[in-house]
Amino acid sequence: MNSRSGKYNKIYRTEISKIEKRLSLFLKGKEPKSLYKPCSYILNGGGKRLRPFLVLISAQAVGGRFRDVYNGAVAVEILHNFTLAHDDIMDNSPKRRGRLALHKKYDVNTAILAGDNLIALAYDCLLKDCKNNVRGIVSTFTHGVIEVCEGQSLDKDFELRKNVSISEYQKMIYKKTAALAEMCCSIGVQLCGVSGKQIKAVSNYGKNLGMAFQIQDDLLDIVGEENQFGKTIGSDLVEGKKTYLFLRALEKSTSKDRTELIKVIKQKGISKSEIDKYSNLYFKLGVIKDAEHEIVKYTKLALKNLSSLKDSEGKNLMIWLATALITRNK
Repeated sequence: MNSRSGKYNKIYRTEISKIEKRLSLFLKGKEPKSLYKPCSYILNGGGKRLRPFLVLISAQAVGGRFRDVYNGAVAVEILHNFTLAHDDIMDNSPKRRGRLALHKKYDVNTAILAGDNLIALAYDCLLKDCKNNVRGIVSTFTHGVIEVCEGQSLDKDFELRKNVSISEYQKMIYKKTAALAEMCCSIGVQLCGVSGKQIKAVSNYGKNLGMAFQIQDDLLDIVGEENQFGKTIGSDLVEGKKTYLFLRALEKSTSKDRTELIKVIKQKGISKSEIDKYSNLYFKLGVIKDAEHEIVKYTKLALKNLSSLKDSEGKNLMIWLATALITRNK
């Protein structure tokens, strides 16, 4: 790790620890405990905290200061956790970040109510940093919520459909993942009172970074180290998810290979004992390299959007983050 990378990694860890502290104190003393303990449970569950960091560095990239947008950064993390609480219920996921999912720790009704409360709390927190252009900022935030819900709906639709194209998949991950990163970057800029081309440049960075991040997630499900990645390698195949790798493999396959892939759709997944077989098929069809190419493509698009910004610590942090994410193993 070179000195500059080490410096930026230290800034990231320092700022994330500040976000963690704010999240841990955010609901302290609030009543009733039957509502706020579950809310605190999911907010304090850890994670990369990339979304609040995007708010911070986007603000800095246009001349703002971290301290001016901390509430906005916390707001997007609260929003993100709202989506996780409800996603885990819909997917019947037993765990989240190595702990019991909210609905398993408590119950489904509590998790639904906590999620509902979190979205309201996110708005309340965001408004604390809104000094100008409140309507524009709240509109951007709201549009991000809508996109995430639409993305989740498409994701559920795809589970029931036999045929999903790669372009449809790209639309889904844009809405479910990339649109939220795009919103975080836009919010960071707007909270600093900046408008016009800088919003577009930084937002496009977030959008493309989000696309690269999700495809990297799909890839790590096959090539990641299980103890680093935090979930069972091949779990997307076991669950029958139509990821970029699966859809690309289906697109490139013929005869026997295609029959094997269609079997995954018909059976709505595979057994754990078949993971190696399908993983080898992905390598054979070249979809691992295809995914790597897509990740690099979207990362380059993200970085290209920063060329119009003046050199600054914030811009350098955005470049560092994109580079760090493309080489991550978890």
